[in-house]
Amino acid sequence: MKKLLLVVLAALGGYFVYRQVQADRAEQDLWTEATDAVPVGSR
Repeated sequence: MKKLLLVVLAALGGYFVYRQVQADRAEQDLWTEATDAVPVGSR
């Protein structure tokens, strides 16, 4: 029973780390888009 609990806790921990990484990546994408230089031909 303890092993099952440890596996479940490890899976939950991994899930929350994955969600945080995804959120950080999405925020970085927004910053990149907001601060990108505008190409000369697109005015």
